[in-house]
Amino acid sequence: MNKKKQEAPEQTEEVREEAGKEKETVKEPTELEKAQQAQAQEHDQYLRLAAEYDNYRKRSQREKGAIYRDAVADTAKKFLPVYDNLQRALKNETADEAFKKGVEMTMTELTKIMESVGIKPFGAAGEPFDPEKHNAVMHVDDESLGENTVAEVFQTGFTLGEKVIRFAMVKVAN
Repeated sequence: MNKKKQEAPEQTEEVREEAGKEKETVKEPTELEKAQQAQAQEHDQYLRLAAEYDNYRKRSQREKGAIYRDAVADTAKKFLPVYDNLQRALKNETADEAFKKGVEMTMTELTKIMESVGIKPFGAAGEPFDPEKHNAVMHVDDESLGENTVAEVFQTGFTLGEKVIRFAMVKVAN
């Protein structure tokens, strides 16, 4: 048994010597390596900050564009009753040609202004019915028209780009 006890201390010394050699092989980083690591960290932080700023700039531009579109849409909604009244006036017969010409000119100018800011009317008779754009207030059974076709338009709808400002109020053929 004594032999075994004596061998064990020798083995632990060998293990200690090997561990000491491993410690010797692990070098402390030099000043240059430390500086390179610090520079790499700073560069990484710089890139992250630049990407963060770029995302902020893009988000701000999108928000600014959305605010502009919403402002145009809100303003246009306030002019739509004027458009409707001019449209009704054009449908009525009048003996006064100067009055009729004045209403036509006003309607033409209003339409040009609305188109210049990107507002377009939609909802004409004969179009296919689209529940995302049309508000069906009446149904009619008319075999001369196709199924789910707009038969009559009571109120014109308007869009600003892809956004619907006002739904078209229509009569739909089944």
